Amino acid sequence: MNGNDTQPRLAVLIDADNAHPSNTEGLLTEVAKFGVASVKRIYGDWTTPQLNGWKEVLLHNSIQPVQQFRYTTGKNATDSAMIIDAMDLLYTKRFDGFCLVSSDSDFTRLASRIREEGLTVYGFGERKTPHSFVSACDKFVYTEVLHSRDESGPSEKKSANDLKGDTKLVNLLRSAVEAASDDAGWAHLATIGSNIAKQAPDFDPRNYGYKRLRELISATQLFEIEERVLSDGQSKAIYVRDRRKKTSEQVSG
Repeated sequence: MNGNDTQPRLAVLIDADNAHPSNTEGLLTEVAKFGVASVKRIYGDWTTPQLNGWKEVLLHNSIQPVQQFRYTTGKNATDSAMIIDAMDLLYTKRFDGFCLVSSDSDFTRLASRIREEGLTVYGFGERKTPHSFVSACDKFVYTEVLHSRDESGPSEKKSANDLKGDTKLVNLLRSAVEAASDDAGWAHLATIGSNIAKQAPDFDPRNYGYKRLRELISATQLFEIEERVLSDGQSKAIYVRDRRKKTSEQVSG
C-alpha cells in the first residue's frame, strides 16, 4: 500500500482494439472492488472509424485516450504503446496493482513482469482470451459476466447435474476445500476462495450463473455448508465440508 491510502491504487490500461465500450461501466464497477483507479488510459488509433463508439464513454468516465498511429499494416503499435506506458508507470512505484483490459496474448509477458515486482495484476477480457494471458494474471475476469451487474442476478444458472458433470470445476472446489480443511474436514469459505484464486485466476461464480461462491458451492450439492456464530456472539462465518467426508465418518463409525 502506498502512503496512507486505505485502498490499493490501481492503473487501468485498456487496449481499445480488444475491448468494447459497452463493457466500460461494468468494468470500472468491477475495478472498484479491487481498489481505486488512480490512472485510467485507453490506447488506440483514434483517427480510425472503428473507435468512434468510444468518445461518449471516455468523456463520461474520465478515461484518457492515448493516440497511437498505425505506422505499418499488420503491426500492432497500440500494444507497444500500452506496454511502454505500463513499464513507465511501474517504475514510478506509485501503484499497488494494474488492470490490463485486453483479449490479446501480447500482454502475457507484461502481466508476468508486473507481478515479478510484487504488484497485483487484474486481467479483463473476453472468453476467447488465450490461456497464457489469463494464467499470467492474479485474477482474470471475463467481460461477458459484467453485463449482468445491474440485474437481480446472473442469468443461465447451471443445474446441479451440469455442475457435477464439470470435472474441472468439481476437482477445483474439492481440492480447495481439502487444502483449507481442519481435521473434521471443515474449511472456512474465505480461505477456500483464496485457494481457488491461486489455482485458477479466471474462476468466477458468475461464469456458472451464480453471484457468490457460497451459492455456487451449494448448487453443486456436493458439499455441506454450515454457518457458525463467532466468539463475539454477533459475527458469523461460513464453513464448507465435502459430503464424502461425512459419508466416510458414518462408514467408519
